[in-house]
Amino acid sequence: MSDYTKLNLAIDGAVARIWLDQPDARNAFDDVVIAELTQAFLEAGGAPQVKAIVLGANGPAFCAGANLNWMRRMADYTRDENLADAGKLADMLRTIAECPKPTIARVQGDVYAGGMGLVAACDMAVSVDTAWYCLSEVKIGLVPATISPYVLRAMGTRASQRYFLTAERFTAAEAHRVGFVHEVVAADALDAKVDELLKALTGASPAAVRVCKQLIADVAGREIDGALIAKTVEGIADIRASDEGREGVQAFLQKRKPSWLAG
Repeated sequence: MSDYTKLNLAIDGAVARIWLDQPDARNAFDDVVIAELTQAFLEAGGAPQVKAIVLGANGPAFCAGANLNWMRRMADYTRDENLADAGKLADMLRTIAECPKPTIARVQGDVYAGGMGLVAACDMAVSVDTAWYCLSEVKIGLVPATISPYVLRAMGTRASQRYFLTAERFTAAEAHRVGFVHEVVAADALDAKVDELLKALTGASPAAVRVCKQLIADVAGREIDGALIAKTVEGIADIRASDEGREGVQAFLQKRKPSWLAG
């Protein structure tokens, strides 16, 4: 397993847990954290036994966005250096979003700026009811550009038009109302809710979950035309003919557990 300096990766059977581990810095990220998150999601996503990945954080905040020391360095960057830097952040977010394994953001505290991108890039998010959310970039003359594809996808254009432009803080209840997070629970119920999702994810066909993630990416926002319909028809035909597809249907008909749950 790789050595990480600013986060922890623990793989326990079918579940991988990635923990942001700089509580004193409110888990703000810099170039090192970005590189380590990219590597951790590649490692967990590539581990054959892993069926689901949880992204969590230690300390009072989930992620406060960019680290202040990193921001000080960036202030002196040339445009080319800024392009390279932002490119690495974009690659990290894409690595999370396109991870072949389902991902859960376990949000135990405040989420600001770039941290919103981390939550949005995960497939699902469970938040404590006390967490605050904020797209704070315009307050300091910046814009949430790199995270915008994921945040827009997570909470929609209409909510983004307000919160991108005002940089208002909003509650976990509001994050839930606009669809940014899927569940809001009390702090003492956070792990139970995450475990509930993990139970559902680890009970599903691993191949089907992987294909489902790709299906959503392929279909979302596309015009419903002949080409898209043909792609979906091919998709169901392919999965029905696959080993896990055949096994799952046979197990259902025979009222037994499928092979991926046996043993």
